[in-house]
Amino acid sequence: MSSLLLEVFKNKLSSVAEEMGLVLQRTAFSPNIKERKDLSCAIFTEEGQLIAQAEHIPVHLGSMSSAVREAIKSVDMEEGDMVLLNDPYRGGTHLPDLTLVAPVFYEEERLFYVACRAHHADVGGITHGSMPLADSLFQEGLIIPPVKIIVRGKINEDVLRLITANVRTPNEREGDLKAQIMANRVGIKRLRELIDIYGKEEVKRLSKELMDYSERVMRKVLAEIPDGTYTFSDFLDDDGLRREDIAVRVKVVKKGDSVTVDFSDSDPQVEGPMNAVRSITLSAVYYVFRCLLPEDIPTNDGCFRPIEVVTKRGTVVDATFPSPVSGGNVETSQRIVDVLLGALSKALPDKIPAASQGTMNNLTVGGIDPRTEESFTYYETIGGGMGAWKDGDGESAVHSHMTNTMNTPIEALEHSYPFLVTEYSVRRNSGGRGKRRGGDGIVREIELLTEATVTVLSERRKYPPYGLFGGKPAERGRNVVVKNGKEEEMPSKFSVKLKRGDRIRIETPGGGGYA
Repeated sequence: MSSLLLEVFKNKLSSVAEEMGLVLQRTAFSPNIKERKDLSCAIFTEEGQLIAQAEHIPVHLGSMSSAVREAIKSVDMEEGDMVLLNDPYRGGTHLPDLTLVAPVFYEEERLFYVACRAHHADVGGITHGSMPLADSLFQEGLIIPPVKIIVRGKINEDVLRLITANVRTPNEREGDLKAQIMANRVGIKRLRELIDIYGKEEVKRLSKELMDYSERVMRKVLAEIPDGTYTFSDFLDDDGLRREDIAVRVKVVKKGDSVTVDFSDSDPQVEGPMNAVRSITLSAVYYVFRCLLPEDIPTNDGCFRPIEVVTKRGTVVDATFPSPVSGGNVETSQRIVDVLLGALSKALPDKIPAASQGTMNNLTVGGIDPRTEESFTYYETIGGGMGAWKDGDGESAVHSHMTNTMNTPIEALEHSYPFLVTEYSVRRNSGGRGKRRGGDGIVREIELLTEATVTVLSERRKYPPYGLFGGKPAERGRNVVVKNGKEEEMPSKFSVKLKRGDRIRIETPGGGGYA
């Protein structure tokens, strides 16, 4: 098969996913999707295998195959249908991530699926933003099993009303959902145009060859890693309720051109919301090994065929229903990456960086906007420092690893919410020292212009991002609430009601140093 033809086909498929993302971003209502681009789009085979994706959110993309396969298994999708779900135990990640799956028919034959996932700023639950310090999934928000939101091209108004009746910002949720619907429709249209060009049989053949090609490249990269067993462990600060020092442990067994990644010795699942479902662990593992591949290699399920991931049910990396999981998606996923990179650093010391900030610093704020007298919910993840490596310092003030979002610009933030941003700066000298320095974190401080509930899920406030080979660890993060001019240091996870004029200050960790 012509390598040139395969390259053209790969880029055409990827461009479809990229266009879907642009449509979703530009038509969404919420700043979280429109400004931060907390969304992902991808294309799947008729069996639900990932075949092409846009350069969106790693924690979304590695786990979306599970959602697509669950939708296929649970619902008989006809032409014009779309299935919505967010249940973490049925293909989702955490409840704010709503996934929309649609079949692509051509001449009455189902050839592909398109899917998009977006983080909605609120899906109900006990606190604004649907990322509370919960001890049960039921407290985190509305649980949506695979259900048809579009039936033969028309919105299922009953399902839509049920969703909007259970959230604090119904108009915004409806707008964001309709943006996802339009993104999928664009994907369907573009794929049909692609099939018009190549024909059905050629598209099937090229799709299979793309995945086979990615598998060959991954096996070649794995074969270059020295055979052996490599272990590493690190800790989550706490679960937000009671449990502290939650261990994530990995054993990597590399043999020939395949690898087994075993997390079975990780700690049992916890009471608080730091549990990750298995799809999140898969996503983190796939992300790490994808980083070892050349940049221009297509990311699809073929890449992951040589990788076996072993987890133990009932652990913090493979939780069971109805354990809360809101922080597992955003925080535990980062620690899974940290321990896997730490293990691989023993095999590939010249390629693997020190730990990056290891947290997404999740901040949610909700209340009543005095300008409109309507509910608002703000959600943000805040960047930090990247780890240094053999040939360079770490980048400062960026998102790293399992997140790939933008920030919400100050202008957009103050326009959309009753906030005043009093500081947004680089947290100087927070990166770890070494021959190569870790990147610095961020300081973000917001003054509230109305009463509001603030919830923070963060990590690396107790255990700093590690350095490698003699490099120093980075500075830990800090969460501070300022009331009447007095600072109060807060734990890594908390929820508090604040008044007008109070401020919330997040100082994010740097990245580890490399000596």
